[in-house]
Amino acid sequence: MDRAAPGSNQLVVFTLNDRRYGLPLSAVERIVRVVDVTSLPRAPDIVLGVVNVQGRILPVIDVRRRFRLPEREVAVADHMVLARAGRRPVALVVDSVAGVLEHSEREIVGAEEVLPDLQYLEGVVKLDDGLILIHDLETFLSLEEDADLERALGS
Repeated sequence: MDRAAPGSNQLVVFTLNDRRYGLPLSAVERIVRVVDVTSLPRAPDIVLGVVNVQGRILPVIDVRRRFRLPEREVAVADHMVLARAGRRPVALVVDSVAGVLEHSEREIVGAEEVLPDLQYLEGVVKLDDGLILIHDLETFLSLEEDADLERALGS
């Protein structure tokens, strides 16, 4: 992959309900097709369960629930974005992945300018054909959710 030009950023763009969202490319490990999820008792509400990815057990986050979108069953056409939420590797279930978007800092509107106190949002990229909401994975799991997940995983 080409290196980003100075003053530019790269986002992995994904969709949920025909809306576009972005995650910093630096936080994303890779994208895979959705696989069967094993339930995880006592996990936080936003955790669908766990998956085994090359010997690593990753919690699967229900991004729809996190963003308060209408829920639906996971479909075989869905994807998982393997990324880091804070210090924890996670799998995020998304409808599809559109690719990597390179944008300049000037194209970003800070989250506080859009709506103060909007959780999990780092900013918005304004494009000619709409907006991409950039999510902050560092705040994706609350301290309580992270602790509950740690206990549920038995770590």
